[in-house]
Amino acid sequence: MIALSTGSLYSYGTARVFALAAHAGFDGIEIMVDHRWDTRQPDYLRALSGGHDLPIVALHSPFLTLDAPGWPDDELGRLQHTVALAQALDVPTVVTHLPFRFHALVGRWYAARQRSFKLPVPIRRREPYARFLCNGLGALESEAGVTVAVENMPAHRFLGRRVNGYTFNSVAEIARFPHLTLDTTHLGTWGLDPVAVYEQWRERVAHVHLSNFDGREHRSPPDGHLQLAALLRRLADDGYQGAVTVETSPDALHAEDEDRCLAALRRALAFCREHFVRR
Repeated sequence: MIALSTGSLYSYGTARVFALAAHAGFDGIEIMVDHRWDTRQPDYLRALSGGHDLPIVALHSPFLTLDAPGWPDDELGRLQHTVALAQALDVPTVVTHLPFRFHALVGRWYAARQRSFKLPVPIRRREPYARFLCNGLGALESEAGVTVAVENMPAHRFLGRRVNGYTFNSVAEIARFPHLTLDTTHLGTWGLDPVAVYEQWRERVAHVHLSNFDGREHRSPPDGHLQLAALLRRLADDGYQGAVTVETSPDALHAEDEDRCLAALRRALAFCREHFVRR
C-alpha cells in the first residue's frame, strides 16, 4: 500500500489533501495530528476517509504541544491520546518520535504559513516518555490493539557538525523497540544507506516514511541521492505488509500551485509503484 502523509502538504487543509491524494491515485492516508481540529476529530476524519474511499493507515502523534482542549502538553500524554484516536478510527498504526535528549524552547508563529522553532536548552531531560517507551510500550500495544512504530530521527547541524538531539537515536539503540518507522530522509541526514539500515531492522519495520535527501530533507522520492528504488524493491521482495507513506515537504511537491502539486504527487506515486513490486 502506498499512502500519502497529510504532513507532506501541511499548508493545505486536511480535506484538500484527501481530495488530491484520491485524485492522484494513492491507496491511503497518514494523518499528521497537529493543532488543527480537522486532523484529530474522529467523526470528521471518518467522513473524509469514507467520502474519498481512502483508508487512514496511520496516525502520526503530535511532535509539538497542541494548545488544544483535552490534549496533554507532555509527549507521553499526546501519544496515549493519539492511540485512543486510532482505536476510535480503527487505524492500525501510530507513529511516534523518539524523546528529546535535552529540554527545548518550542514555539510556533503564523505568517503566510505555519512555522515552528525549537531552541535547545542545555539541561538533560528526565521524563516519563523515555521510560515508557522502554518499559510500557508493549503493554500499550497489546491493550489497545494498535501498533506503535517508533521513528528514527534526523541529525541536526550546529557549526557544521552533526548533532544528535534525541535519545535512542542510533541504528543499534532504536532496535530495542518492537516496531519501527523507517524514515529514509532522516537516515540521509546521518549519511546512512536506507537499504543497509533496513537489513538490520527488517523484522521490526512496521511502517515506512519515504522521501529523498539532497542536502535538504523530505524531497520527493525520485529527487535526491538516496537509493529509494532499491529499498522499495527489497521491501517488495521481502513481502513487506506495512504501508509505504510518501512524506515530503510542501515545497518538494510545488504546493504553491495545485496543478503542479497534483502532477508532483502522481510522479512520486508512479516512482513508488514502479519499484514496489515483487520480481
